[in-house]
Amino acid sequence: MIALYTYFRSSAAYRVRIALNLKRIDYQAVPVHLVKGGGEQKSADYLALNPQGLVPVLDVDGQVLTQSLAIMEYLDETHPDPALLPADALGRARVRAIAQAIACDIHPINNLRVLRYLGGTLGLDQAAKDTWYRHWVETGLQAVEAMLAGDRRTGTFCHGDQPGLADCCLVPQVFNAKRFNCDLSAVRTIMGICQRAEALPAFAQAAPGEQPDAE
Repeated sequence: MIALYTYFRSSAAYRVRIALNLKRIDYQAVPVHLVKGGGEQKSADYLALNPQGLVPVLDVDGQVLTQSLAIMEYLDETHPDPALLPADALGRARVRAIAQAIACDIHPINNLRVLRYLGGTLGLDQAAKDTWYRHWVETGLQAVEAMLAGDRRTGTFCHGDQPGLADCCLVPQVFNAKRFNCDLSAVRTIMGICQRAEALPAFAQAAPGEQPDAE
């Protein structure tokens, strides 16, 4: 029994949904609404699962896993085919660097709790929050573009011609960038990769609009 605690718009949960689909692993989606009632992730029951109060959480037969990158590497170790990471050490390091540039550098300073803090505690209006978001996402994606466009190991996807860990991170970040009307004209390599990835069933079925809690 595998249960994924998820929110349809969460980039981190979106990554794990893609990975589960690529691995063809059946799971039960357990929606956690991050906004309704002040956020269901703040409830005592949920904090007992994940003290950080974040999604995703993967429950595997009662064993609780948190943090999307850790979850995806666990899935890769326990369900190795198809692989999310390359077979060679240099390839794995490159893919992890791309994934972490997105999941550790771009996403954390632009996720929902940060934007709510900017608007609530710091009093920024919507226009100021949007400016914050676009600056960091555009700057971050332009750096990832340089990592991809300047490397011969980039293929149909971020690393070669099979989707992997980096693609699981990239597609959700670009989805959110589009939601916030970021300027993506300078990241043509990224946009080509995302277009090809989103045409695959594993990515299409993981999209926010396809989730049971979509609004």
